[in-house]
Amino acid sequence: MEKPWKNLAGWENKIMRLILKISANKSTVPFDYQKYLAGAFHKWLGRNEVHDDVSLYSLSWLQGGQRIKDGLDFRNGAEWAISTYDVGLLKKLIQNIQDDPKIHFGMKVDGVTICQEPQFETKQRFLLNSPIFIKRKEGERIKFYLYSDKESEDLMIATLKTKLKKAGLNQEGVKVYFDPNYQNPKTKKISFNGIDCRASMCPVIIEGSPEQLAFAWNVGIGNSTGIGFGALK
Repeated sequence: MEKPWKNLAGWENKIMRLILKISANKSTVPFDYQKYLAGAFHKWLGRNEVHDDVSLYSLSWLQGGQRIKDGLDFRNGAEWAISTYDVGLLKKLIQNIQDDPKIHFGMKVDGVTICQEPQFETKQRFLLNSPIFIKRKEGERIKFYLYSDKESEDLMIATLKTKLKKAGLNQEGVKVYFDPNYQNPKTKKISFNGIDCRASMCPVIIEGSPEQLAFAWNVGIGNSTGIGFGALK
């Protein structure tokens, strides 16, 4: 296969984001396609310890599709962003994507662009590359929290602090909250492996050190960032 990422020398010691250029689909992409992206991601990782661990990475949804009768069509191809705090994980992904670029629905990776993380200050409004999913177990049931729930801010902060701690970074002073001035917040119902989830489409504002904001840009916000929730633009 052609390797359009051959000119990527010098990136290895930087924390970045992969933007995958995906070919057009050959069969209809179902609305609940996220599990297939997660499957491709873990195929490229091979045997790993991150599958069931706290996710220090985030997967966006596919960008560039059109809604059709039974699903989605990416006739002009798609873009898919993979972000992580773990540079070693990116190195493994790049190598294995080159060896086996197939995803599903006749789609495959045609090219990879590596984007270095932006320079952040101490407060930033982020748009979303996928909905933010917040959940907690309450007894025998799982409760979902949305942009309209007052508990959501504290829960997003708690999850981000857990990830900062796992990465060995400072947790103090970080804040995350949905943009209260956004005029068109929405919720989305997503089915993942037969489980219906409810998530929020609303920009978030993050406050903290530049290092904390860069970390959040890479690992995402909320729960289940490793299966396609909470990816930030």
